[in-house]
Amino acid sequence: MNLKQVVKIALKEDVGGGDITTCSAVDSSAVARGRVLAKEAGVVAGLAVAKEVFNQFDRRIKFVPKVRDGAKVKKGKIIATVSGPARGILTGERVALNFLQHLSGVATLTNKFTSLVPRTSILDTRKTTPGLRALEKYAVKLGGGTNHRMGLYDAILIKDNHLVLGKGIEKAVEGVRGRYGDKQAIEVEAKTIAQVKQAIKAGADTILLDNMNIKTLRQAVKLCKKAKLLTEASGGVNLKTVRKIAKTGVNAISVGALTHSAKALDISLEVIN
Repeated sequence: MNLKQVVKIALKEDVGGGDITTCSAVDSSAVARGRVLAKEAGVVAGLAVAKEVFNQFDRRIKFVPKVRDGAKVKKGKIIATVSGPARGILTGERVALNFLQHLSGVATLTNKFTSLVPRTSILDTRKTTPGLRALEKYAVKLGGGTNHRMGLYDAILIKDNHLVLGKGIEKAVEGVRGRYGDKQAIEVEAKTIAQVKQAIKAGADTILLDNMNIKTLRQAVKLCKKAKLLTEASGGVNLKTVRKIAKTGVNAISVGALTHSAKALDISLEVIN
């Protein structure tokens, strides 16, 4: 992903033709210092993005991280300092914080999941903010999660709608094998035990066990292990249910909420002079 382009778009969106408040209220020669504070505990992500925001707006601004991306911080921790032309700092503040808060929120939520089930991979999904997928998946990794496919182009996942239009699991798998042979691993979504058995028979490599109750999930995992297939569970996953799901023996659990529902981490920029 072109980080510079993403930041450029974000600045254009917020600043437009200029910050009419700051340019009216703050002298052009004024300089300022500030500190970026974590106002709650969490995992920091997006420092390089925040730095790029200030760098693009005014290269004279110095943004200096005091921790690394992926660091766990406590409430009140100074995670970066910023200094330079006051107008540039105030104008770039919100865009920089938007990136930093959102990505840190993704990393923090991911870390909560991975801490609960350290022996089971927590996967992200394609349920990401348009244009920010690479950044959000980067934040997932910082939180201890595992990136699933980046897009439709790099992994095979046969889902329910494919099965409706492709005339079933066997035909869908045959179509993929006919095009790619063994060069691409095939994952098939299954909602029932009958579909699990069909996917095993068709020669799938991984089975996505979608929205199954715990009893059915255990049964499905047992069948897949016997066939030496990998398993991924999805649907109904939250911080209260993830442990029960992991105890069924699945290899991985995908959580769309990591990227589509993560609460922004409370981070602020305080000017100190």
